[in-house]
Amino acid sequence: MNLIKTSKFRGYLKVWTAPISLLIFLFLFGALGYRFTEGWDWGDCLWMVLITITTIGFGEVEVLSSAGRVITFLIIGGGLFVVQLTLQRFIQLSELGYFIKLEELRLRRLIRRMKNHVIICGYGRTGKEIADQLKSEKISTLIIENDTTSKIEAEEKGFNVLLADATMDETLLLAGVKNCRSLVVTLPNDAANLYVVLSAKALNESCRLIARAANEEAASKLKLAGADAVVSPYVAAGRTMAASALRPIAVDFIDLLAGSDCEIEEFKLTEDIDKIDIFTSHHENSLDFSKRDQALLLATKVSGQLFGNPKNIVSISPGMILIFLGSKEQLNRIRVRLREVLVKPLS
Repeated sequence: MNLIKTSKFRGYLKVWTAPISLLIFLFLFGALGYRFTEGWDWGDCLWMVLITITTIGFGEVEVLSSAGRVITFLIIGGGLFVVQLTLQRFIQLSELGYFIKLEELRLRRLIRRMKNHVIICGYGRTGKEIADQLKSEKISTLIIENDTTSKIEAEEKGFNVLLADATMDETLLLAGVKNCRSLVVTLPNDAANLYVVLSAKALNESCRLIARAANEEAASKLKLAGADAVVSPYVAAGRTMAASALRPIAVDFIDLLAGSDCEIEEFKLTEDIDKIDIFTSHHENSLDFSKRDQALLLATKVSGQLFGNPKNIVSISPGMILIFLGSKEQLNRIRVRLREVLVKPLS
């Protein structure tokens, strides 16, 4: 991806040398002309030049002499020439891609300031859905797309889009892969997805990688390459349809949760504390979330192992992850109370 360099900017700025120089010359010529032909003070001279060039339409400062009219005529002609020259320069810069490169520079500066964001590689059908979900959660998102039409479509929705090849290390570095929280790969080609996962893992080992796979074979290779999670749309769709046929009520309930105001939130213990029971009232530091907040504890994760359907009383330890289901209000209350026991939400 060719970005603007300082030398190129200087070259682009040179095209404005002639119009600006001519405009300055017109002001000096007009002011001096009115000064010597009409005898006005410098303020009136400059004002007359300004209203003549801009064609504002105000009347003359004073009645002009024949020589003053000649000066005015020359200023009008010079002003029209400056306008024509300026339009030519705009067309020239547009053909050279100046305004596109200017937008690229703005985007590069924006990316430099982005931290803890999510990178989406590919803005296809899957990428669009992911981007919309992240936008609804107000998560900082950057899309990498090499198709101009898709780029324009994403920008119309308010997304920051990098027009480039996601398989290139240079592109991933430019997208801020070293500062992102996760990278989602949804390219239509499994080989390209594998290449992106390998590159991203080499550039940032701590980055969480989620990849799309067309089949189970590709999914296994992506996991070997370092993907933390692999999703196959066809496999997922098949399982959902099979579940709908076998367990329709359960699937309807899951769909109801997905369409409601309920959310799933993760909380991680970040400070070293002694193990305490936070779900029982028998301990002075205990908290009973199930009764007071009515949020559902779905699972816990300890030492990399996930446990579902935990008991009402859970002994927590440093590094433990608690997964809750509830409304935003319920989760916010839990977030505040977890901070009291040195636990904070996952970033």
